[in-house]
Amino acid sequence: MDKFASSSSTRLFLAAVPDAGTAERIHRLAGVLKRAHKFDGKLIAPERLHISLFFLSGLPDRQLCAAREAATELRTEPFEVSFDRTASFRGRPGNRPFVLIGERGLRRLEAFHQMLGAVLTRSGLRRVANTNFTPHVTLLYDARSVEEHPIQPVDWTVTEFVLIRSMKGHAYLGRWRLRA
Repeated sequence: MDKFASSSSTRLFLAAVPDAGTAERIHRLAGVLKRAHKFDGKLIAPERLHISLFFLSGLPDRQLCAAREAATELRTEPFEVSFDRTASFRGRPGNRPFVLIGERGLRRLEAFHQMLGAVLTRSGLRRVANTNFTPHVTLLYDARSVEEHPIQPVDWTVTEFVLIRSMKGHAYLGRWRLRA
């Protein structure tokens, strides 16, 4: 089985991840919010917190290699993100994502997503590079849902993006530093 191998239990995706200190802060905040909202769901581990950018599961190896090559082409400086609200997303009944969201503090992230999508499209991966994007960080999944609620902003500088294989944990299959 190669390093990209995709099975029904494996997910491949490009993502932005917080640095370790920020991931710990987010995890602590998630614990406080879990208790406040009386959620029963299990918190996402700090090392699994991320912002999903593009899903690559199910692509043949040739296209996965094209996606990796496309990622190396992207040139942009590191940028700030700021999440200032929480909310529950719709999900399967009994399994609703509780997430960090924002608006103004995510404009650079949205621009980055568009740039990465354009690079993927030029590499023949138009199907992967869809334009639907709701930037968020999932904190936990729960049967209950709550309305949107403001929080003290959670900020960090995105300095890289990664290719993650998710199967009983996250393995980084590629890392690309942001640079001008």
